[in-house]
Amino acid sequence: MEFENLKMPIKAIPYQHQEEAFKFVMNKFENPGGAALLIEMGCGKSLISVATAGALYKESKIRKLLIVCPLSICGVWKEEFSKFADFDYDLKVLKGTSDSKAMTLNSMNGASLQVAVVNYESVWRIEPQIKNWIPDMILVDESHKIKTHNIAASKSLHRLGEKAEYRLILTGTLITNKAIDAFSQYKFLDPRIFGKSFYAFRNRYFDMVGYGNHTPVLKKGVEPELKKKIHSIAFRATKAECLDLPKTTDIVRSVELEPNAMNIYKHLVKDSFAELSRGEVTATNILTKILRLSQLTGGFLGDDEGKKIHQISTAKLGALEDIVDEVTSSSKKLVVIARFIPEIEAITDLLSKKKLKFSLITGNIKNRSEQIEQFQNESDVLVFVGQIATAGLGITLTAASTMVFYSLDYSMSNFEQTKARIHRAGQCDPCTYIYLIAKDTIDEKVMKSLNKKYDLASSLIDDYRQGLNPFKSERK
Repeated sequence: MEFENLKMPIKAIPYQHQEEAFKFVMNKFENPGGAALLIEMGCGKSLISVATAGALYKESKIRKLLIVCPLSICGVWKEEFSKFADFDYDLKVLKGTSDSKAMTLNSMNGASLQVAVVNYESVWRIEPQIKNWIPDMILVDESHKIKTHNIAASKSLHRLGEKAEYRLILTGTLITNKAIDAFSQYKFLDPRIFGKSFYAFRNRYFDMVGYGNHTPVLKKGVEPELKKKIHSIAFRATKAECLDLPKTTDIVRSVELEPNAMNIYKHLVKDSFAELSRGEVTATNILTKILRLSQLTGGFLGDDEGKKIHQISTAKLGALEDIVDEVTSSSKKLVVIARFIPEIEAITDLLSKKKLKFSLITGNIKNRSEQIEQFQNESDVLVFVGQIATAGLGITLTAASTMVFYSLDYSMSNFEQTKARIHRAGQCDPCTYIYLIAKDTIDEKVMKSLNKKYDLASSLIDDYRQGLNPFKSERK
């Protein structure tokens, strides 16, 4: 077989399950077609994808790759290629107006692998320009976003998929839990599997029941056939199955603040530095200034009197929503940790709008044991939301193996204690920690201080004494 002995062109040592997934996909790509990586978050499906694209490029099978993903992770793909790709490539995240996105696409015609990253909200709007660009391969990340067959993004990708030689979807969702969701994703991948008609697919595999006959229920006896077809082009891996995974995996997800929020942040950095120069530089003064900057990166800022809180950014909330969708859509549980009450209120509002049951612990919650018991033992309570100062001690949250830090404080003790809530006796799966870090902000310095285990305030005072603005991102 042509691709049987290909090496993964990456700057990392892959785990065994990643090598197996790579070989599976390359075997499916012996001829043009589609493949699915049904791999849970934390198992490294982006590495497999980078390796697959690189191998196809080096074999002269593809020259242009389109990546479609949620807006919140467009920048993540840039970081993943930089980290793993051991081949020549040119990657652009399509931003701005439809015209500017089209101009960027038209400029991408170099000899290296041309990689264009676009979000779901934009892909259907610039479909004609993408068709003119003629991608050889389309990768759809978090493909459960197109599980509904008749929304604009789904219909656009069905059409674009017909023109692309190679098609790959990534999702941690176990499709067979909601089998009707497989149709749209597989229509993009390979319409030969389930056909092109949603209603023909539905009539073959499902009875419509309930009020108004709107609820699909699998017909008796068809499940083996359905599963066989789904898995004919899919590689499945869960954290529980990947025995080669480390006990813990850290994922830093960079989030870009909206332009207006970033402008406010930069002004606050400038003002904070000016205020320092007019007074005594102490750890207390430094941390007070950082507190306000950290509140802003979480999306909120108080007025000058501190009486009214304004929401000025939803960047982190959007990133969290994508994570919540991916984890809970396969009935897995998730822990979300945040520092500030306005953040927690925004998070719980988001969960309520999604009709997701959750447990909550903040300093104001009295029935802590009841909240924990519900999360640990009730299957329909999928999310735990906790304030880092009050949910980091004395509780067990091992019903989840994924924890999101929406925001961080500067205490190493709080940080380690909070992480230990899911990584402790009773945990059967490897644990994944996801950190939502606002790009080019104080978040990056806080994360670095926690990773390197040094005192943040002392470090920033040293920066100031060297003539630097201690609040300014190191990349700026």
